[in-house]
Amino acid sequence: MNFDDIVPPSGRIAEPQPTQMDAASFARERLGFVPDERQTEVLQLSAKRVILNCSRQWGKSTVAAAKALHRVLTVPRSLVLVASPSAKQSAEFLRKAGEMLEVMGIAPRGDGDNEISLLLPNRSRIVGLPGNESTGRGFSNVSMLLIDEAAVVEDSLYKMLRPVLSVSEGDLWLMSTPRGKRGFFYSTWAYGGPEWVRVSVPATECARIPKAHLEDERRQEGMPWFRQEYMCEFVDNEANTFNRDLVERAVDGGVSILNLRRLSTWKDSGEG
Repeated sequence: MNFDDIVPPSGRIAEPQPTQMDAASFARERLGFVPDERQTEVLQLSAKRVILNCSRQWGKSTVAAAKALHRVLTVPRSLVLVASPSAKQSAEFLRKAGEMLEVMGIAPRGDGDNEISLLLPNRSRIVGLPGNESTGRGFSNVSMLLIDEAAVVEDSLYKMLRPVLSVSEGDLWLMSTPRGKRGFFYSTWAYGGPEWVRVSVPATECARIPKAHLEDERRQEGMPWFRQEYMCEFVDNEANTFNRDLVERAVDGGVSILNLRRLSTWKDSGEG
């Protein structure tokens, strides 16, 4: 991308143009990333609330990095926040984005204030956050909040970050492979409401993952683990006393307490 398309010679920040290419075309033509059919579908989403429930190795972080770059390069002075379980993972996300910028001839550099950050020529920024509450406060006017590996991010961090979108009405994307029926990632997927666009991509829909590898993983690691890591299923923790679905139905009156006690006795007897 020519810098003149971002910052005109006068130094005035350029306004976004209505004819700008969508994020999928942007990824192909400007970033050197060729998305597959499902990745293209995700990049073309315009919803403000998106939850990606995807297989390991599908490329969700790469897709999200391309989406983030499309936002910051087409909307001057915009801010994208990236949260993950650790500073290392947030830094890895920004590394992907930085490599894509290099394809465009833009040398990545920090914003001077945040250790994990990218500053663009149009004064837009991408800032990565570690997985704790102490460094997530103080941000405002956020255009997009991305939470990577959301299934293992603490609920407290998620609740602390949501208010950064209050005034800007920015976009919120949650991305992860499931980690059981717990936490905000599961509850948003199951009960988040119609405002959320839900996208599930199991490994069987990813041509880059060989079928022989999937079969070997299933055989070596077992079906519950395989269903979670590759088939995007929210699998109960086997250590739980009660099955989560049974407990939820019990609250709704669908399963009696007597039946739950029978289930507990059945498990304790070793018959399960």
